[in-house]
Amino acid sequence: MPSMITLAVTAVPDHLRGALTRWLLEVTPQLYVGTVSAKVRDEIWAAVSACIDDGVAVLTYPAANEQGFALRTAGQHRRKPVDFDGLTLVAFGAPSLDDEDNDMAKPF
Repeated sequence: MPSMITLAVTAVPDHLRGALTRWLLEVTPQLYVGTVSAKVRDEIWAAVSACIDDGVAVLTYPAANEQGFALRTAGQHRRKPVDFDGLTLVAFGAPSLDDEDNDMAKPF
């Protein structure tokens, strides 16, 4: 049975963005929404994961759990989903060394 998914991507190749528009609607830049089957959702996610390079992707979709949804992430980012007694919470990692260098260069 088809279900609604959302997919947010950042800094991904243009060819991937074009491929996503075949199945999903780009409602704002780099935010895709659509209704697809689980098989299509998994194939889309496989394509996104394989091409992510330095980008970031987050996929949300309905699931039979307390929250009513599940999420998948790919790429290098500070937010990591963590299972906490059956609930998915988002943990923030420490800023990267590059982020700290950029903050030091900013005037007070």
